[in-house]
Amino acid sequence: MRRLYQLIIATWYSFPLQLLFNNFRRNHVLMLCWIILFAMITGNFGQYLGIPYLFLDPEYLNKVNFTSFFIIGVTLAGFTVAFHITGYISDGHRFSFVGALSRPFTKFALNNSVVPVTFLVVYIFYILSFQADNQDVSSKQIFWNMAGLLIGFALMTLVFFIYFWFTNKDIFKYVVCRIDEKIKQNVQVTRASALRKLDIARKRQIRVDHYVDYDFKVKKVDDWGFYDRNTIIQVFDQNHFNLVIIELFIVGLVLVLGLFKDYPVFQLPAAASATIFLTIFVMISGAFSYWFGGWSATTAIVLFLVINALAGKDFFSKRYEAFGLDYQKQAVPYSHENLKELNAPDQIEHDREHSLMMLNNWRAKFPEDHKPKMIFLCVSGGGKRAALWTLAALQVADSLTGGQLFNKSIMISGASGGLIGASFFRELKLREQLGENINPYSVYHRKSLSSDNLNPLIFGLLANDLFVGFNKFEYAGNYYHRDRGYTFEEQLNIITENLMDKPVSAYLDPEQKAQIPMLVLSPTIINDGRKLYISAQPVSYMNSVMISFPDYDLSKLAGIDYQLLFKEHGAGHLRFLSALRMSATFPYITPNTTLPTDPSIQIMDAGISDNFGISDAVRFLYAFKDWIAENTSGIVVLSIRDSPKLGQIVERKSQTILDAMTQPISTVYNNFENFQDISNDTYIGFAKTWFTGPIERIDIQYQIESYAPILSQLDSLRQNNARASLSWRLTTREKESIVNNINSPGNREQLQKLKELLEN
Repeated sequence: MRRLYQLIIATWYSFPLQLLFNNFRRNHVLMLCWIILFAMITGNFGQYLGIPYLFLDPEYLNKVNFTSFFIIGVTLAGFTVAFHITGYISDGHRFSFVGALSRPFTKFALNNSVVPVTFLVVYIFYILSFQADNQDVSSKQIFWNMAGLLIGFALMTLVFFIYFWFTNKDIFKYVVCRIDEKIKQNVQVTRASALRKLDIARKRQIRVDHYVDYDFKVKKVDDWGFYDRNTIIQVFDQNHFNLVIIELFIVGLVLVLGLFKDYPVFQLPAAASATIFLTIFVMISGAFSYWFGGWSATTAIVLFLVINALAGKDFFSKRYEAFGLDYQKQAVPYSHENLKELNAPDQIEHDREHSLMMLNNWRAKFPEDHKPKMIFLCVSGGGKRAALWTLAALQVADSLTGGQLFNKSIMISGASGGLIGASFFRELKLREQLGENINPYSVYHRKSLSSDNLNPLIFGLLANDLFVGFNKFEYAGNYYHRDRGYTFEEQLNIITENLMDKPVSAYLDPEQKAQIPMLVLSPTIINDGRKLYISAQPVSYMNSVMISFPDYDLSKLAGIDYQLLFKEHGAGHLRFLSALRMSATFPYITPNTTLPTDPSIQIMDAGISDNFGISDAVRFLYAFKDWIAENTSGIVVLSIRDSPKLGQIVERKSQTILDAMTQPISTVYNNFENFQDISNDTYIGFAKTWFTGPIERIDIQYQIESYAPILSQLDSLRQNNARASLSWRLTTREKESIVNNINSPGNREQLQKLKELLEN
């Protein structure tokens, strides 16, 4: 019994355990970073956005292999070392006996490795489970993936500790660093921090009886009282200064790498960039602890408030521009008066006449004695998931109807990723018509569109575009910064095979001749909630009011025609990829675009106002309702959506206090698409009262519920990964889930209905 008691006491007062307790007690920022990492790899944080998959299936240069895992291992080692450095700076003086040991920091780090080792073990377990159960990866490939992770972690750790071995002093080899001492003497806050650490070293030591040495043997803490505690603190301070220099060097290196973020070799896996961000955060907290000691938290708060105030005065403002527009010309007035003038009745009638020519060209493609169905393609947003789903659905539907789907389509509307997929397929069909050797239905195009384009965006976000002022490019006679918007467009250009890098005006003739459907993008203007209608055609008639209120002059315009608003700024030169970017602004990832108006307006995702494009289709229908009723046998609204319209109704369960507090916000967010669906159904229902022809609706939906009997037999990891995440990067399993979903019974039934409608 006595031996058991002694063992418990020895374990309790062991250096690793006391460091663990100290981290939870004092180093809340450090532990929060570890908790975030644990939450991400276990799927408890960002599951819907696919964040766990960035760690469990990291991709580098479009491959998941030894190299991608090696990079993850390197960055995790960097984060781990930053954790040790910051802990050593913050709390080394609480364990002054370490200063009396040879190579104090190395031994401190070894004993401070309970959390990092636990994380590495858990991480490996989840990687193995995910790779084996969800990705159909061979055992050999899994082995090499794990080897890459461990070799990268071990190699980077070794590099750091070799440096520390030769630079960090111990009590026996200590020589006063005069430069460091002069710095500390000249900075009063740092001097106060050093004196405070000395006071703690003298009076408030944490008891430690044993520690783990290099050979992993447990050793007893010797009596170090005969050493002058002031000297020991100076040893710590000298080591601290070396470590802070390393921290600042790494932070600077990452920022400089931002200059090369547009080169594929520098586009690290997104998980690596996220880990680097946490590393920098931890390092900054360590530097604050070194320079400001007990004042570090107060200093950080004051600094944040100052930066926040300066940001509010546009001191740090960064304008993300739409490439092709001329920002040097005087800004366009953005006021109710000017918008009303731009939407004058004669202007609307002029634009209607222009589009009537397009409609007549569309009608001329079919026999005079046969009235064809007119199709409106409405595609939903949803990142990479929606882009791939839309492309796959259009390939199957158009092929099944013998090309009649696109031939009879007049307009494409929607949001975000869905418009990217639809635009890509439209370009493929156009190239085929022009005689190029392109097969629009090829699997190759799906593989290209589904390839990763998240890594460069995350790294661009990490570098924070700090150096974009030194790096510009020329487009349409104007110069723009190579910022994160540029990075997104370049990646979009790559995954769409360099086919859509052209101005919006390039589609004017093909649309006017009815070779391809007219495409209308409708991103949201943040300032007032209006839509910005972007099209190669003039479309001011999209503001036609479907309900008439006589003598009422306060009706609010639903949107504004981009071509009209920026006709003096080279509207037609707008890069089509920029238009797609504005329509697919993902919060925190893709920046909002600022346009040259006074006051300046910012553009955000089209999905805010209508994620499905139905309302825009109905507005077009209303503008030409008489012509369409006379020249067609009815319309078909084909909705390609990446979410089920009639999803399962979840039972309300008992709520926690936090759930009750967040319910008003979460309820609105979770039902956002439901609100839009109800509104869109109302639009179509109302259209049947003023459109004399028949209106048919086809819904092709990406819904996992179709596979419920199969899913019930799968493990939890595979079930979680069955529905693709909302992200700009997809795993192999997610890609398979999206493409194969077109074969669900519900979608097959809708495709057959579409085929029958187009045959009549």
